[in-house]
Amino acid sequence: MALAQTISNNIFGRLSSDFKKKNFSLYGQWIGLLTVLLCLALGIANIFHASLVIIFSIICIVQGLIVVFVEIPFLLKICPLTDKFTNFIRNFDDNLPRCGFYLLMSVIQWLSLTLQVTSLIVVAIFFLFASSCYALAYFKNQEYLKSSLQTTDDSVQGQVGEHIVRNVL
Repeated sequence: MALAQTISNNIFGRLSSDFKKKNFSLYGQWIGLLTVLLCLALGIANIFHASLVIIFSIICIVQGLIVVFVEIPFLLKICPLTDKFTNFIRNFDDNLPRCGFYLLMSVIQWLSLTLQVTSLIVVAIFFLFASSCYALAYFKNQEYLKSSLQTTDDSVQGQVGEHIVRNVL
């Protein structure tokens, strides 16, 4: 119980500190993290349709997994991934590339509406919100900032990553 409360206080404390900075790239990151949850939940929920919506629900689940690596780059260090995939994900370390990335993800989910209107429209809207936040950050000349959830302490983060890699090897 105390651990859950500590974790929630930590997350909500960092969320409030990010919103006080008034940087749209931070808003885009938080919306992106929320979109991951929506992708997984709604992708799984829509996989039970008896139509071609199944294809878009599988795409939605994959999109959610890709966004996890885009928004939480620490996972690139601890998960065994190909260099090609890691380099692809690292291309999105600025506002404009992330705006395009989320816009493309949104368009893919909007195309699912051509088959049948489902709850995947929520995912498309949230991808569009994230893209809009990154676009606003770019046009307002705001620098790309990482969320305080990601930038805890680089020395501690490095030690944790090294420890995990050592255990795996």
